[in-house]
Amino acid sequence: MEKEPIKKEYSNGEVTITWEPHKCMHSGNCVRGLGKVFDTRRRPWIDQYAASTEEIVNQIQKCPSGALGYYFEEKEETTTDSTKEQLVEVIPNGPLMIYGNLKVQLPDGSSKNQHKISAFCRCGGSQNKPFCDGTHKKINFQG
Repeated sequence: MEKEPIKKEYSNGEVTITWEPHKCMHSGNCVRGLGKVFDTRRRPWIDQYAASTEEIVNQIQKCPSGALGYYFEEKEETTTDSTKEQLVEVIPNGPLMIYGNLKVQLPDGSSKNQHKISAFCRCGGSQNKPFCDGTHKKINFQG
């Protein structure tokens, strides 16, 4: 039986931050953009009380992998306008980013629905193919 991926939640009473580590490509946008909330040296690494709800939401919307998400009291995942149309961006020396809703056909014949932002490996080194896991940084991928 396949293990269910981890999804952690951190609520400040107004907004709940969702964290899905298996999606993370370790871009560091969260830590560099709002280090008082996202600090990998701290456990837990997310302090949902360290900034305003608006600051937290604005930073989460910059997460390129979709590993960070949020929802308000209604328990509905909030998505950005990027889900209304698809946009493809080639990140220099990094992944192929696709913004929007996708259905990805996997090599084993199964499919996976992706929402918000998807990062696809271009370096060939990811252990989570076809998705990026940040290996391009470790192997100094150029492309």
